Parts: sequence; C-alpha cells; structure tokens
Amino acid sequence: MDRTSVFNVAALRQELILITINEIINSLEKRGYKAENQLVGYLLTGDPTYISNYEGAREKIKSLKREEILLALINSYEGK
Repeated sequence: MDRTSVFNVAALRQELILITINEIINSLEKRGYKAENQLVGYLLTGDPTYISNYEGAREKIKSLKREEILLALINSYEGK
C-alpha cells in the first residue's frame, strides 16, 4: 500500500469537543437542567458551577477551553 493517509488533528479535536459537549448536555438534562442555559452561562462567565458535577460533567467542561468550544460549535453550525 503506497498511499499516504492525511491525518487532520484539528478536525479530530473538534469532533472530540462536540462529543464531550453532547455528553455534558445529556448529563445536565438527566439532572433536570435546561442544558442550553447552563452552557451559555458557563461560556459567558467561565464559571464552572453552571455545570453540574453529575457524571463528571464539570470536570469534562473544565478540560476544554471556552474558545475551543465556541469555535467547534460555530464550525459545526456552518457544516465545517
């Protein structure tokens, strides 16, 4: 096999961020929160207490940079 494969780290990172955000959303909804409101609060303020500790959601959100989250969400919305 003489083909060279291209590995796109940026696309892989974006996919990981989106998967993590979906896990956080699911955890928040299980606890009865309106996930969109909680995420907006976190993204605007950087205060991780907007995100529940349930299922490790707070630790997951803290492992991501807010700028990366916003960029991944915008790129996903634009279909990139």
